[in-house]
Amino acid sequence: MVILSLRNLMGATTGAIVALLAVVHGSLSGWEAERVLNHEVGTSLAAVAEGLSSRLNGDMQARAALTQVLTQVEALSDPAVAQRIVDQMGDQDPALAWAGITDKDGKVVAGTRGILVGQSIAQRPVYVEGIKGSFLGDVHEAVLLAKLLPNVTGEPLRFVDVSAPIKGQDGSVNGVVAVHYSWDWARRLVSDPLSPMQGRSGLETILVAADNRVLLGPRELLGSLLPLESTRRAREGMVGWRVERWPDGKEYMTGFAADQRQRVVKGLAWTVLVRQPVAIAYAPADRIRYLIFWSGLGLALLFGTVGWLAANRIARPLRAIAQAARAITKGAPGAVIPAVGGAKEINILSHSLRELVTSLRASNRALVDSNAALERMESIAYQDRLTALPNRRFFEQYLDAALANARGTAGRLVILYLDLDGFKPVNDRLGHDAGDEVLRQVGVRLASSLRQQDMIARIGGDEFACILILAETESHLAREVAERLRVALEPPISVAGQDVQVGCTIGGAFWPQDGEDLGEVLRLADAALYRAKRQGGNQVAFYEDTN
Repeated sequence: MVILSLRNLMGATTGAIVALLAVVHGSLSGWEAERVLNHEVGTSLAAVAEGLSSRLNGDMQARAALTQVLTQVEALSDPAVAQRIVDQMGDQDPALAWAGITDKDGKVVAGTRGILVGQSIAQRPVYVEGIKGSFLGDVHEAVLLAKLLPNVTGEPLRFVDVSAPIKGQDGSVNGVVAVHYSWDWARRLVSDPLSPMQGRSGLETILVAADNRVLLGPRELLGSLLPLESTRRAREGMVGWRVERWPDGKEYMTGFAADQRQRVVKGLAWTVLVRQPVAIAYAPADRIRYLIFWSGLGLALLFGTVGWLAANRIARPLRAIAQAARAITKGAPGAVIPAVGGAKEINILSHSLRELVTSLRASNRALVDSNAALERMESIAYQDRLTALPNRRFFEQYLDAALANARGTAGRLVILYLDLDGFKPVNDRLGHDAGDEVLRQVGVRLASSLRQQDMIARIGGDEFACILILAETESHLAREVAERLRVALEPPISVAGQDVQVGCTIGGAFWPQDGEDLGEVLRLADAALYRAKRQGGNQVAFYEDTN
């Protein structure tokens, strides 16, 4: 049997107790963090799915209602008036692919841009169902219109049908108002850059038809059947989330919703699924668990060492007593039991143990506080604390998301770099506190000068960067927005009882016009900024101005 010395036994015991507390507390804290994070992430996914589902169905219900209202216009009996109305509808609604007015036999008497006028659509579902009553049809590929409408993407044209009967005063059916809406309408709605999903890693939206066929989502899922439990629950009217294994064999946290309310006509019965890989969703909880575990082991080593040193001090007088006792047993002359003040040592031991327990409790509270600190750090990780604008980290992540969105929608990105003019003299003359106040007011002015879909961030010192998301036909807006930012800083700024004047110089570049590589576009925007600085500043310059 191995008998440990007091100092080794006490050191080992102390370390073991602290290690056990760390393991137990780390496990409990990790499980609780995982539960809370799962609930928060799952609830947010369900909310996004519900919002998208409501927007999709609500948008089409509004279009169905508009179609019903149109059937009440008596002037539709005049083909010329009917033609003007459908042409105006096409001009005002980019989602409208074709609208037509038929007579009671299905012959088109008015059609957008004159398409199909004089032809019969009596065999098409949009007429067959519309002659019976208000109709909202599911997604289908174009038949008659496939070769008559422009198709810049080269992909098969797909429509959502809306139609309603035109009735006379006696209740007889005189014709049908038939409308084909482009399927791109749903794609744009789901990929809206202002969606709350933007900026969150690994999120994907999947739109599922009533027959479980994937209408919209990752390319590998398009057209395939997706018989998930989430889809079934959504069709039963539930809105929620669950962890579910998908056909690719991976587990995803999945939010689901299906808005089947009948506002005007029967809904489309589409199900919206929003998913995030479980590994990404659980990552924050895993980081907290590992932090607590390793910090606990470190504390165990520290307190084990302290316990060993304390035991060595406590055992020293006891060893003197033991040596004296052995000397007396052997009959050594002059051997006596030393007066070591044993009661006092016991008192010291008791006091030390109480302090040890107090230290353990303080360490436990520190571990709990570290959990809260981590959550606070996560909430501010993407924000510049001085101006409340997004910081460089957010700018870089948002840039990747904006690029992916622009590629998917054939859009354009504009990168603007802004550098303040006359800011250094403010710092030198009035001090850094005044300089900070100037930066705060500059941040407010810049943010209020942008459109809702634009984003501006403070990337360091008196430097800012802006991302504009434009349609292919909106490139001219880049200069308007850049000039608006520059003009916003012209009025004096009141700080420390004085009016100070700062301006800004702006350099910009276009993607993909100036380059397919986004890193190269960033470099070109920076080069345009410094060229404008060398030319006197307080101006807007784009890279294309030099070509």
